[in-house]
Order: sequence, then C-alpha cells, then structure tokens
Amino acid sequence: MWRPLTVGLVALATLTGCAPGGTGNTTAAGPGSGATVGAGAVGPSADAAGTNQPDPAQYAGVVIREAGPAGIDARLLMAIVYNESYKPHDAASERLWQALNPNASFGIVNMHRAAFDQARRGRSFSNRQWTELPDDPALALQAAAWYLHDLALMLPAAPRTTLTHDQLLALGYNTGPTNMRRFANGVPPGPMAQTYLDTLSANWDRAAAALANAGHAAPVAPARA
Repeated sequence: MWRPLTVGLVALATLTGCAPGGTGNTTAAGPGSGATVGAGAVGPSADAAGTNQPDPAQYAGVVIREAGPAGIDARLLMAIVYNESYKPHDAASERLWQALNPNASFGIVNMHRAAFDQARRGRSFSNRQWTELPDDPALALQAAAWYLHDLALMLPAAPRTTLTHDQLLALGYNTGPTNMRRFANGVPPGPMAQTYLDTLSANWDRAAAALANAGHAAPVAPARA
C-alpha cells in the first residue's frame, strides 16, 4: 500500500521542484534568510522549459489592474510572475504538496501564508483566505502587489547600495523583509538571491513585452531590472 504513495510523492516532487521531505523554499539570501515569499530554485520559466505551464503573459492585464492601486511598478510585478513560473501551478498538486509540507507556497506567485495574511490586513480582500490562491490567480496577484507595497514602506529612506528600488523589492519578495533591509544597507546578496536577481533581469524585457501586448506601455528601463 505504500508503494503507490511513494511513486506519487516522487512524481509530485518532480513537478514542484522539491524532494519529499524538503522545505519547498530553497532560495537563500545572504546571512539569515527568514524568507516569507518566493520559493524554490530559480530557473527558466516553466513554459520555456517545455512543460504545460501557461505563459505568464496571460496574466498581464490583471498585473496592470492590481499594480496600480498598490503603487507598484507593473513591470516589476510581471517580472516576478515570470520568475515564479519555474514550476507548474496546478491547484491539486499544490494542495497535495502543502499537506506534506506545511511551509509550501500557494498560487502563481508562490506566496506563503504569513505573507498573504500580512498583505490582506486592512485591505479589500481581508476576508479572503490563503488557501484560495491556487484557484484564483487574480487574488494571488492582488496580494503580491500589496505585499510589494508593504515591503516598499520597510525600505530605509537612504539605501546604501547600488541595487535599484525594484531590485530591493524583488529581493524582499524572494527572501523576506529582514534580508531586504540588509541588502539595502549594503550587505551583498548571497548566491541564491543573486540568482533571483539575474533571473529577474532576464525576464525584464519579457515582462515589458507582455504588458505592451496587454495595452500597457511599460517605461523604458535598462536591461538590469
């Protein structure tokens, strides 16, 4: 009776990019990760890797709609959607994996429960639940936009770093606010956090193209996000 379960777990691990028993969040920053959002090894977008993962560009219209009220650059949010598309976002698989690993993330932008609960506090979606994210990409993007909004408020007034505002927010999304502030104060990103930034840069033009196709003229910016 255990063999089918074991086979199922191995197959699920292949889909999610995690081994059974893993944390589901292998993205590390510099010292002391403490990540709350963003998870897993970062690589090419799943659609580019030959899976059945839908093209993240399909969410561009929703990204535009949700980024504006939160005061977040739509291009940043779109690039994060591409970054977080490294694994298929199948609702049934996500729920199965979360049952095995309570620290797993949910939804198209891989949001953890604590981050979602923070983002919804006092907002129009305060009555929504983290468990709804696998089935509701629009809710996931709304929560991600407001979480980025909250992260922006946590940045120091005068960051001591060459990293841009958007890069710091992306690192905050990936590694948590504590590490984001460390990076803002001059601590260099660790290898995994740097990989997230490199992937963000690689997805920067794709994000602009997706937004343009959705009728949003993204501002011209350097290739480095």
